Amino acid sequence: MLEQKPEFEVVEEASSGQEAIDLADRLKPDVILMDLLMPGMSGLEAITRICQSRPETHILVLTSFSKDDDLIAAIKAGATGYLIKDSSPSELVRAIHQVHEGAFSFTADFTRRLVLELRAAPKKAQPKANLTGREVSVLRLAANGKSNAEIAAALFITEGTVRFHFSNILHKLELPSRTQAVLFALRTGLADLN
Repeated sequence: MLEQKPEFEVVEEASSGQEAIDLADRLKPDVILMDLLMPGMSGLEAITRICQSRPETHILVLTSFSKDDDLIAAIKAGATGYLIKDSSPSELVRAIHQVHEGAFSFTADFTRRLVLELRAAPKKAQPKANLTGREVSVLRLAANGKSNAEIAAALFITEGTVRFHFSNILHKLELPSRTQAVLFALRTGLADLN
C-alpha cells in the first residue's frame, strides 16, 4: 500500500530487530514502522538502540497489541507514534506524515491512556538541566504535540533552529530521544497537558 503512494519510498523490510538496527544505520530512513514482536531481539530493544544511534529517525510502532504496558514502553524507548495493525490505510498515512514532521501520532484512545498514565505518575523534582528560556519554550510546545514546523512558526524561528534546540535539550538532559525529553518535561512539571 505504501509503495503505491508517491510521497513514500519504501527502502527496505527487516525480519528481525537486529536487522532493523543494521538497516537503519546503513539506509538512514526518515521513518521506521516497527513491530514489537520480532524474532531474536524485541521491537522495544530495537527502538531503543535505533533512537540512541539515529535520534533523527522517527519510529512509528505498528503492532497487533494495544496493552498499556506496551504503549508506555514503546514511548519510553523512543517511539513517536503507535498504531494497531488493523488501522485504516488513511490512519497509517496520516501517522507517518505526523511522525516525519516531528509530531507525535497516537489514536484518541492511546492518547487518553497515555494521559492517565502520566497523571498517575508521581512528579519528580526537576534536575538542574540549565535549559535556556528558548529551549524550555521548544520543549513545552513539543510536549503539547506540536511538530517542528508548528514550533518554528509559533516561535518565529526556522525548523533547523528547532532541531538545533532539540539537540541541545537532549544533550543537557542526557536523554536519547525527543519522546523521552517530552516525558521528562511532563513528569517534572516543566510542561503540562494544558
